[in-house]
Amino acid sequence: MTDYFVTRHSGAVDWAQRRNIKATLVRDFDVTDVKPGDRVLGTLPVNLAAEVCARGGTYLHLSMDVPFELRGKDLSADDMDACKAELIEYFIERRG
Repeated sequence: MTDYFVTRHSGAVDWAQRRNIKATLVRDFDVTDVKPGDRVLGTLPVNLAAEVCARGGTYLHLSMDVPFELRGKDLSADDMDACKAELIEYFIERRG
């Protein structure tokens, strides 16, 4: 089993390190690498998150409450803490 942390943002990397999250950092995610039992952490498009689940992986979404004035900006780990960042497990299934 492998844990992947998918992000291109240094603030998210710092945030994960503060929480002692041990995962392989992935900047360019290829869903075909996911094997049953793997965990994928980050903020994926819904179609890729569904594919992670279909492949037997677990998807943990990096969720936060970002106020309007911070949207579209690179957030620091402190910003992410202020926005109540957390990892939430989701099971996503494609229908149709």
